[in-house]
Amino acid sequence: MTRIVLLNKPFGVLSQFTDDRQELRGGEDKRRTLADYVDVPGVFPAGRLDRDSEGLLVLTDDGKLQHKISHPDQKLSKCYWVQVEGEPQDSALQPLRDGVALKDGTTAPAKVRRIGAPIGLWPRQPPVRFRQQVPDSWLEITITEGRNRQVRRMTAAIGYPTLRLVRYRVGSWTIDGLATGEMREL
Repeated sequence: MTRIVLLNKPFGVLSQFTDDRQELRGGEDKRRTLADYVDVPGVFPAGRLDRDSEGLLVLTDDGKLQHKISHPDQKLSKCYWVQVEGEPQDSALQPLRDGVALKDGTTAPAKVRRIGAPIGLWPRQPPVRFRQQVPDSWLEITITEGRNRQVRRMTAAIGYPTLRLVRYRVGSWTIDGLATGEMREL
């Protein structure tokens, strides 16, 4: 029987069970890993979320399912709530919808819309930096790829750097009902 675990990964947590660099740092300043949140043996993350990103991480013991979730050829959609610096208009968002040129090639078209601050979103620790003179806004971005730091690079490419990134959905799974740091086995 396939095991599937949904984790609402907090900010600052590595998307792996061990910290490979801890030995290099002499054990100082232990970074949090999935082992601090997931107590289900034999499951591994299907895809990754950067240490400075939050939200849904799917873990499974099924290699085929891991491939389906994480491989870009599978075109599984992933939806992100993205707080950006500034207030982009539709014309600024159009390159994301068309596919934006990055150093590693042009992205596939994304679905993008402006949203209000997500209801029920937990406060981030540490808080996002606040600058009184620069407004911020929220976007909902859905992609089917999964390049390294892709959403952050996409928003930066159009001149609206990402301040906070929360993955809300992977395929049909969401973080609904999961507090930050909470896991649920399906």
